[in-house]
Amino acid sequence: MRPTPRALITGLWLSWAVYWWIAARGVKRNQWRESTLSRMVHGLPLVAAFLLLSPTNSPSLTGASAAARICAWIGMTATAAGLGFAVWARRHIGRNWSGVITVKEDHELVTSGPYSLVRHPIYSGLLLAFAGSALASMHWRGAAALALATMAIMLRVRGEEVVMRGRFGEDYLRYAARVAPLVPFLRGRRPRPGRPRVL
Repeated sequence: MRPTPRALITGLWLSWAVYWWIAARGVKRNQWRESTLSRMVHGLPLVAAFLLLSPTNSPSLTGASAAARICAWIGMTATAAGLGFAVWARRHIGRNWSGVITVKEDHELVTSGPYSLVRHPIYSGLLLAFAGSALASMHWRGAAALALATMAIMLRVRGEEVVMRGRFGEDYLRYAARVAPLVPFLRGRRPRPGRPRVL
């Protein structure tokens, strides 16, 4: 029996989660870390988004129209592309990565590879994956999950920008002037100087 798009999406997210857990080992030690409250502010909406996209909350495609099936396959492809991009960024940033907003010991400003396309490629990839999964779900829960994920990621980006500006100063401002935060070539407002702080 050929796997359905939603079954493939579930497998993609599970594979991504396993890789993320394994890759979290061996990162640099923290020099500064955001507060627990800050982690909850952007972490809880992201958890809620994952729960809304869980397989048990997805309606069946049995009897669905051809258009719905096409959307499901497009969504699966977008999910795969987004998670693949996030994994590429995670591998490229190496030991500088952290699951929370931190300043690492000997923290390096990585601007090559996927970081030459966008400043936050992991989040760009996750947003694309959420959008693809939401499209494939063909349900209001998918739209709600995407909205929550977008809110959580934007809060996370805002916090990381403050920390990176404080850690790298003018180097980060020059980097931000030429590279968009999440969507290539869509720069938006340029960040102002700042310093690490508890958000």
